[in-house]
Amino acid sequence: MILPTKFMPADRSLIVIGGEILVHLKSSPLTVSETWERMSAVPRRSPLGFDWFVLAVTLLFTMGMVQLRSGLLVIEEQL
Repeated sequence: MILPTKFMPADRSLIVIGGEILVHLKSSPLTVSETWERMSAVPRRSPLGFDWFVLAVTLLFTMGMVQLRSGLLVIEEQL
């Protein structure tokens, strides 16, 4: 689920979806809704559900890679 396996394609793993989220946030901070709209607009082999999107954002937050500041998802600055 977090990493791709023999039975889970890479585009369904949370780490890959999280990486795609970071690409969208790299240009500018976005709200969760804006990030979801951009992610759902990307053509994919297997459709991305909102539940997988939320799990990927949760994984990024748990890893300390993103924060929610003033209603915007921002990439956490590395020290």
